[in-house]
Amino acid sequence: MELKVTRYEVDEAGVATVWLHRPQRRNSWTGRMHDEYRWICKTLDDDPRVRVIVLTGSGNTFCIGADPKALAGYVEADHYDPALSKEAATPGYGVRPEFDSDMAWQLGMRTPMIAAVNGACAGIAVAIAAFCDLRFAVTGAKLTTAAPKLGLPAEYGLSWILPRLIGMTHSADVLLSGRVVLAEELERMGFFNAVVAAEDFAEQVWGYARRLAAMSPTAVSTAKRQLWGDVLHSDPRRAVEQSKELIGKLMNEPDYAEGVAAFVEKRPPRFVRDGDAG
Repeated sequence: MELKVTRYEVDEAGVATVWLHRPQRRNSWTGRMHDEYRWICKTLDDDPRVRVIVLTGSGNTFCIGADPKALAGYVEADHYDPALSKEAATPGYGVRPEFDSDMAWQLGMRTPMIAAVNGACAGIAVAIAAFCDLRFAVTGAKLTTAAPKLGLPAEYGLSWILPRLIGMTHSADVLLSGRVVLAEELERMGFFNAVVAAEDFAEQVWGYARRLAAMSPTAVSTAKRQLWGDVLHSDPRRAVEQSKELIGKLMNEPDYAEGVAAFVEKRPPRFVRDGDAG
C-alpha cells in the first residue's frame, strides 16, 4: 500500500514506530488514515521481527480526531459512513469474535501496543489510545472525547474500554461532559502509565519499548491475550486453570530454557524470534 497519511519504521531492537502523519491538519483522522493504519498494523503484527509497536503523531500533536471537513460532510448525509474500504486489512481478527471490530482489533494483536500521546488527542484518537495496551503522554497534553459537544454518543467502544481503565465514575465524567482533560489528571485516574516532560518523552517512551522488546516475545504475547481475554469473564478459577495450562505449554518453548539459563548465569536473556538475524 502507498502510504500518504501515515508512516512507520522498525529499529534493530524490534520496536516499530507508527506515525499518524498529517501534520498540516494536526494528524486529523480520515478514511484513508483508517485504511493505512490497519494495513501497517497487520504488516507489523505479521512480521516476526517486530516485538513492540509505538503509536504516535507527527509534529507535536497526536491526533485531533476526525477531520473537520469530514464531520461537516456527515451533516448532509443520511447515515454514518466511516469511509473504510472493503479491502481494509484485518489485524488482530480471528483471535476472539469480541475483538473483530474497529479499534477492538488492537486487543487481538499478538504485539503489545504503546500509545505515545505527544500532544492533543481528541475524538476517535482517544479510543485508539484507549485500546492500546499501554499509554504515555507528554506533560500538558489535552484530551477530549468531544462527542457530547457534537451531539454524538460515546464513540468506538469507549463506553466499554474506559470503565475498565479508569472506573465508572471517572468514565461518566469524561464521556458525559466531553470536557478537555489534561494528561496529568488522566494519569491520576489511571489512564496513562506515565506523563513525561517533553524533553524526556522520547527517551522514556522508546526506552520502555526497548525494554519490553527484550522480554520473551512468546511470554509477552501470551500475557497480553490473558489480560484481554480474562477481562471478558468474571471467573477467577478459569483464569487460574488456564494460566496453569499455559505455564505447562510455555515451559516446553525455547524462551523458557533461555530465561532459566540467563537467570542461573546472571546475564540478560537473549530471546530469539523466528526471522531474527543470527
